[in-house]
Order: sequence, then structure tokens, then C-alpha cells
Amino acid sequence: MLFSQKNMTPQRYNRLTSVLNHRQPDLTVVLENVFDPHNVSAVMRTCDAVGIQDVYILNNRIAPHKKWGYKSSSTAAEWLSVHQFTDAETCFKEIRKKYEKIYASYLGDGSLQLYNMNLSESIALVFGNETFGVSDEIRKYTDGDFIIPQVGIIKSLNISVACAVTLYEAFRQKKEKGHYQKPRFRENEMKELKNRWGIKEDGE
Repeated sequence: MLFSQKNMTPQRYNRLTSVLNHRQPDLTVVLENVFDPHNVSAVMRTCDAVGIQDVYILNNRIAPHKKWGYKSSSTAAEWLSVHQFTDAETCFKEIRKKYEKIYASYLGDGSLQLYNMNLSESIALVFGNETFGVSDEIRKYTDGDFIIPQVGIIKSLNISVACAVTLYEAFRQKKEKGHYQKPRFRENEMKELKNRWGIKEDGE
């Protein structure tokens, strides 16, 4: 997304700069073959809300998404760095370059309870297809699984809801650690995002 500098009011400048200063480069979401674009866009909206900048979308069994459900995202996708892949190995090689741990949302006996996880570390969280969840193929690339504790008859949540619950627990933990108190992107990464968002500093 690019903006004209002449339309950048001081209020807008301060707002965009504040958002960038709260972005978290060590937290991301990976979506595997999520069919409904409205679910994808709802996830993006939550990502934006908690300060996630990079989102990874793997579609190796369905066609890549061309657009998101705009009513759910409220243009959130335009403010995020969305990485789309059609090959799982390529996707997770890229993720491993940036994140130390990868965990999949998966209902299994060995899955960690969400609230027992350290979500303040460098971590990628994988969420799967609405019907089948995260596939066994993708779980081979992860460090483990996690579940959201539930006591109802139905043991799973809608993917966008599950993602929101998980990310707000990450938000809580990271806030306690002080991760939102100062900018966390490297200087070159911050400069690149500012250029994308049309933020010009004095002298530029």
C-alpha cells in the first residue's frame, strides 16, 4: 500500500508510526489450505490487532486466494506482509529462517495446552483447513502441537475464533514481557515498511 505524502497529516503520521512501533517480528500465523476467504481475512484482522506483520498462506490443495473477504478484514490485508505459497517445503524453509519454533493447532493426546505455552518467544503458529485441520504432512515441519482447552461437546472452534483466542494469549504474554514498549524491527526492516506505508521522515 502506498500513500501520497501530501495526504499524510500529522495525525495520520503519528497513527501509522505508532502501529509500526508495536509490530512483533517474532510472531506469525501460518494458514494451511483454509478454504473460506472470509476466514482468512478475519485471521488477518486479528493479526493486525495484536501487532503481527507477516502472515503465511499455504495453498497446496486448493487454488491460491486472489482476494480476501473485505467485510471481515476491513482492509487489514493491505497493511500486512502476506506471503503465499503452493509448496509446503518452500513455505516452511522460509518460515524457519525467521522463527525459532513452529507449533500446529492440533487435537491430539500429546498436544500442549495453549496456556502452558511460551508465546513470547520467536514462534510461528499453524492453523489448518476448516474441515480437516492441520494435515500430517504439515505437522512434519513443526516442533509440536497445541490445543485450546475446552469443556463442551464440540471440541473445535471456528478457525478464525481459534486463531483469535491463541493470538490474544500471545498478546497477553508478550505485553507482560514488555515487547510492545519499543520498536522491535531492525532499522532496515522498519525503513522498508515505512516506505510501503508512505511514511517519510524529516529530510527524506
